[in-house]
Amino acid sequence: MSEFSTLALIVIAVSTAVMAFIQIGALIYGAILARRVNRLADKVEREIDPFMAKVHEMSDQASHATKLAAAQVERADQLTSRLSQRAEETLDVAQQVIITPAREALALVDGIRAAISRRHGSSPPAPDEGPDAPEPPAARRDAADKDEALFIG
Repeated sequence: MSEFSTLALIVIAVSTAVMAFIQIGALIYGAILARRVNRLADKVEREIDPFMAKVHEMSDQASHATKLAAAQVERADQLTSRLSQRAEETLDVAQQVIITPAREALALVDGIRAAISRRHGSSPPAPDEGPDAPEPPAARRDAADKDEALFIG
C-alpha cells in the first residue's frame, strides 16, 4: 500500500473514533439531562401534591356546601308553601268566624230597623250608596240632560 492510502486510512480511522467519542458524549449528556428532567419532574410533583390535596379538599367542601344550600332552599320552599297554606286557612277561618256572623248581625239589625220604621209608619232609611245602589230618578234625569247637552249633531 502506498503512503497516501495508509494516511487516508489513518485519517478515516481517527475521524471515525472522534465521531464515536462525540456520539458517546452525546449519549452520556442525554442520559444526564434525562436524569435531571426526571428529578425536576419528581420535585414538581412533590410540591404540587399538597396543593392538589388542598384543591380536592376545597372542591369536596364546595360540593358539601352546595348540597347544604340546596337543602336549605328546599326547606325554605316547603316553609313558604306551608305558610301560604296556613295563611289561606286562617283567612278562611276568620271569614267563617268573624265576617259571616257580622253579616248576619247586620242583616238582623237592618231587619229590626225596617220593622221599627214600618211600625212607626215612616219610610225606611235609604240604603248606603254603593256601586250596586240604584240612582234616584232625579239624578238619572240630570245625567241624561248633561249627556244631551254634550251631543253634537
